[in-house]
Amino acid sequence: MKKIIIASDHGAVNLKTEIISFLKTKKIEINDMGVNSEASVDYPDIALLACNEFKKGGYDFGILLCGTGIGMSITANKVKGIRCALIHDLFTAEMARAHNDANFIAFGGRIKYCVPVTEMIEKFMDTKFAGDRHSRRIAKIMDAETKS
Repeated sequence: MKKIIIASDHGAVNLKTEIISFLKTKKIEINDMGVNSEASVDYPDIALLACNEFKKGGYDFGILLCGTGIGMSITANKVKGIRCALIHDLFTAEMARAHNDANFIAFGGRIKYCVPVTEMIEKFMDTKFAGDRHSRRIAKIMDAETKS
């Protein structure tokens, strides 16, 4: 059974609820790290909470949500070991997994997407990491954490 961590700020509570309902239909175990109201919170705090929980192990990947997905993805990518992709269509969902082996994906609750977010998540989940030359590139991405 897949296990996913999900977290949002106040700008994506409704999208998070929609995603959780979708994931439950797929029999996926979900750790909801909040938030569950539209009261203003600081997205960096939420992203760090979810990323640090993810690093404890046992999760297949994580989903981060804020108004645009940008702030969450930027914050997540500051955490050692995290590769968070900001997804906006089926192609980026596929490439985030196939080429970048992303362990987090991010979306915006205030964004009007051309395809439903749930379809992008499904595409991400159904895609396998391509390995080969991409493994070398992932190693270089992760090596950047120690060289900056």
